[in-house]
Amino acid sequence: MGWLEDEVGLEKCAANFVPLTPLSHLRRAALVFSDKVAIVYQDQKISYATYYQHCSRLASGLTKYGIKPGDVVATLLPNIPANAEAHFGVPACGAVLNSINTRLDLNTVTYILNHGAASALIVDSQFINLAEDAAKQQQKPPLIIEVHDVHSEFPASGRHLTYDVLLSEGDSNFTWIMPEDEWESLALNYTSGTTGKPKGVVYHHRGAYLMTMGTIISWRLVTFPIYLSIVPLFHCNGWNHTWMMPVLGGTLVCCREINAANIFKAISQENVTHFGAAPIILNMLVNASKSEYMDFDHIVEVFTAGAPPAPATLEKIEKMGFNVTHVYGLTETYGHVTECLWDDQSWGKLEPEKRAEIKARQGVGFPMMEDVTVVDDNMIQVPLDRETQGEIVMRGNSIMKGYFKNPQATEESFKNGFFHSEDIAVQHSDRYIQIADRAKDIIISGGENISSVEVEGVLMSHPSVLLAAVVAKPDEKWGEVPCAFIELKHDAETTESDLIAFTRNKLAGFKSPKKIIFAELPKTSTGKIQKFELRKVAANLD
Repeated sequence: MGWLEDEVGLEKCAANFVPLTPLSHLRRAALVFSDKVAIVYQDQKISYATYYQHCSRLASGLTKYGIKPGDVVATLLPNIPANAEAHFGVPACGAVLNSINTRLDLNTVTYILNHGAASALIVDSQFINLAEDAAKQQQKPPLIIEVHDVHSEFPASGRHLTYDVLLSEGDSNFTWIMPEDEWESLALNYTSGTTGKPKGVVYHHRGAYLMTMGTIISWRLVTFPIYLSIVPLFHCNGWNHTWMMPVLGGTLVCCREINAANIFKAISQENVTHFGAAPIILNMLVNASKSEYMDFDHIVEVFTAGAPPAPATLEKIEKMGFNVTHVYGLTETYGHVTECLWDDQSWGKLEPEKRAEIKARQGVGFPMMEDVTVVDDNMIQVPLDRETQGEIVMRGNSIMKGYFKNPQATEESFKNGFFHSEDIAVQHSDRYIQIADRAKDIIISGGENISSVEVEGVLMSHPSVLLAAVVAKPDEKWGEVPCAFIELKHDAETTESDLIAFTRNKLAGFKSPKKIIFAELPKTSTGKIQKFELRKVAANLD
């Protein structure tokens, strides 16, 4: 199919076929944007020429210390320049990058280092004790390379090869080892592991390259954006945005401590134009104090993903100068693969509350995806009636290679030719997807399915509520009933009975919470509420 009758001499060769890889982006930027600012961190401004040299020295230095193509190089780093450099420098020597969540406990970090068989570990001084303790438990401990950030409060240990010394020993003219096959492994990322051991998700060069190009289209990016790095680089490699920025000669503004004051400062002083963040960060900005806020005079484009954002939060933050696009994805999909593509002609004149409701949808597939849809248990497309629930499934170029050393889980996730998300959703008549819940988060009460997301959205619209999470509570009569955990705004007050009455005015009675607990909600490092912890509490309530 698709071949000419005579294709003699029409073969792939070095001139007409180059494996796709995000490494090409920085190699080009070093030539095209050499004097442009690539990275900003505190008082540091690093040009693209210098950025490329640092990555080359890192690749060369790792090679001198015995790192070979195919080896795994792990990191325990906040969003600082060394982390951005690792995203190019590690694969530039043919190694596979394993960015480890810095908030994980010792046992989990130990497991990841062992499962991934890391040969080296690049670690910030803040996490050096964790790194040492985990390394001691490896049969072959990784080479520890310590990054001392002079802008942090954490002193260098003095016990390890330092990142600066490694770079000084490296060759800035090192020839990058580019992939011979775009299916070669680029990164190894581990899932959160909330239901057992974390699974190792393997990314390939092709998927990351096409993710960067698809994002440019969907986010309507043009040259020289200024991107604030809020999404942790251990989370889907920062949604691949660090690999993307060199395409456009963009500036990456690094942010070690994520708080409202630092975000507003970066927007105001560095003229940040774009950032990605979980809804909890948007909530933080909406509820920032006067002392944390700084004025800015431009629109900031925001991608938000993680949990479905509450319409009330979207409505408020839009008025502050942020244009939010809701996106959706998983670790297994390199980050975002759907977007709530905005139709201004149809929706632009709607009331703010209705606009926010639409913006909370997960939307349609990104350009690099072949198909993203919702199907029933028999893999049949659900009706586009925004009521019939099914599972989100997808296929396309930005889907993982599979789970590392776990062929059974890989086969299960790819059954019937699609990746299975385990997210439950409906579809609107325009094919826009809207998540109802994670499969494990659906509450089945007296045979009725209750979406925890729907109940949370109502609770979040209450003026006293900062955060809300709803889980199933065992019930003798109904099997399960909704139980809400509420984190209140500073100095705000309300009662359990008031909140229950509030939800009953907006939802069917069976959907309203039967129990409300006021407490600080447990969260992951990326801002996701840890519902598995709340389920444990709910299971033991009277």
